[in-house]
Amino acid sequence: MTTRTLEMAAFLRSRRERLDPREAGLPERRHSRRTPGLRREEVAELAGISIDYVVRLEQARGLRPSADVVEGLARALRLAPDERAYLFDLAGQRPRTAGPAATAAAPSLTRLVADLAPLPAMVLNHRYDILAWNDPIARLLLDFDTLPPERRNAMWMCLLRPEMHDLYADRESVVREAIAYVRAAWAAHPGDEVLAALVAEITADPALARRWSERDVKVTGRGRKLMRHPSAGPLTVSYETLAPLQDQDQLLVICRVS
Repeated sequence: MTTRTLEMAAFLRSRRERLDPREAGLPERRHSRRTPGLRREEVAELAGISIDYVVRLEQARGLRPSADVVEGLARALRLAPDERAYLFDLAGQRPRTAGPAATAAAPSLTRLVADLAPLPAMVLNHRYDILAWNDPIARLLLDFDTLPPERRNAMWMCLLRPEMHDLYADRESVVREAIAYVRAAWAAHPGDEVLAALVAEITADPALARRWSERDVKVTGRGRKLMRHPSAGPLTVSYETLAPLQDQDQLLVICRVS
């Protein structure tokens, strides 16, 4: 029984229990339900599989569902696109093209990051290691040169570095989103031991472990954060994330500050 088999079982249960039967197009029943969400037999019917198969999946009994079954479950549980991709990753059914995590930014991306100044910009790999950055983003977030290389990770900084805790006006929202990003990356790269170690470090914190147990999944390329910068004061930071075609493990993040 693997970690991912257990996670897939827990994820399916959590999404089944969260789904309002009316959202799934099921008729209201006269008698109240003793448990929240859909019943297993309802998921089975909607997904076009047997009840026994759903039971065995939720009990982590060694099944590896086919892509068709995963698609049926995603449809039955009304999974959002990020959640659907996460389920495919847990089942090992999404095509994988990425190799090991990049440890250095492509030279062309490093030059581009420098040329983008005064816009803050940086390059990340799939586990959010910071591979290249310019001076504006170092002034906005942190002088990354002061960190050892193994700590130049955007998610570690956001979630675990105490000096960053007061940087965001809505810390709870930022933490929830960061953990959802890490969860998606962890499922998509099951062989990445460094990423697995980051997850272990995050979940060693009881408050973050509770967030992790909620099993939220999110992948987004743009957004906006409200910051309380120690020297510049209140700031609104909008960001856009781009993935180069020739270096798909590397992400270019460009910010605009107002």
